[in-house]
Amino acid sequence: MDTTTLRDLARTHGPFASVYFDDTHNTEDAAKQRELTWRELREELADQGADEGTLTALDEVVLDREPPVGRAGRAVVAAAEQVLLDQRLTEPPPRPVARVSRLPYVVPLVQHGELPPAHVVAVVDRVGADVTAVDEHGTVVDSRTVEGPNSQVHKVRGGAWSHRNLQARAEELARQNIEQAAEHVASIARRVGAALVVVAGDAQARRTLIEALPQQVRETVEEVEPGGRKQGSGNDELDALVDDLLAEAVRRRTEDVVRRFSAAFAQPTGLAVQGLEAVTTALREGNVSTLLVGEPGDAEVLVGSDPSLVALQKELLGDGEATRVRADEALPMAAAAVNADVVGVGDQAQLSEGFGAVLRHD
Repeated sequence: MDTTTLRDLARTHGPFASVYFDDTHNTEDAAKQRELTWRELREELADQGADEGTLTALDEVVLDREPPVGRAGRAVVAAAEQVLLDQRLTEPPPRPVARVSRLPYVVPLVQHGELPPAHVVAVVDRVGADVTAVDEHGTVVDSRTVEGPNSQVHKVRGGAWSHRNLQARAEELARQNIEQAAEHVASIARRVGAALVVVAGDAQARRTLIEALPQQVRETVEEVEPGGRKQGSGNDELDALVDDLLAEAVRRRTEDVVRRFSAAFAQPTGLAVQGLEAVTTALREGNVSTLLVGEPGDAEVLVGSDPSLVALQKELLGDGEATRVRADEALPMAAAAVNADVVGVGDQAQLSEGFGAVLRHD
């Protein structure tokens, strides 16, 4: 994931309270279950030394936020009586987590909070299209209906010459309407940097719109069957299909990172390393493009006065501060400090000591 949102955490002093839990809201007692879950997590944080001001700040955010729709997870990080991060996860973590530590614990966020790519959804018919664009931060940046100036595009019955002329006119108006919609789809897709354009609606209109798109945009198109215009939030089948396509895009992105790492690591002078010693060295040098986090376990490292100063031996940090902390807390924060991406790969890559890195240069 892009660590822009984590950089403020890397510059903040702890201790931090980090919480991850299942925030699914698809049963009548979901609100009660959230309350019970939070009560247990709050007690765990208190037992680990979280101060009452920070716990109170967490109370307000966890219990008062609008519930999600359906299956979801939640990540909340707080320090010094302030909530610093509150983010929904694409899927719940396998088990609830409550941790108080010198550095924030963000591995579950990396594993389950990867935002889907920027995308556009267009639901089209002969009159025009309903188009929604979402940026890389998950924010709807544009949602509008694009229609031609004349909506009288229905075919007519009969075979007389005048009827055939009317039908041809209707077809031409429909084509113009759809091409106008395609211009907007192409423009907004470029604006948000869409990696995915989903086209739904009338079958013939879908084909016409896709053919009218520039090649670069057309290469990102996924055509789906369900979905009619003017259905709004009631189009659950289309929403579910879009969610599946976005989840698949995130999986492919992770798989691509693993492939790039494996290919680079296989080369004698490849731009990839793994293991705590090699990865911490690369982080200290600011030479990490992407940090891969597998299954690091309870390994520890030393952290200096700056989050990017991580090492296995104190002498590598100079004469300054050296504090022993968990590697699964220190290395993601070091990556954020040097503007590197962090990707949770789980067991997709067998990383030595749970960490690998794609380097910027050799």
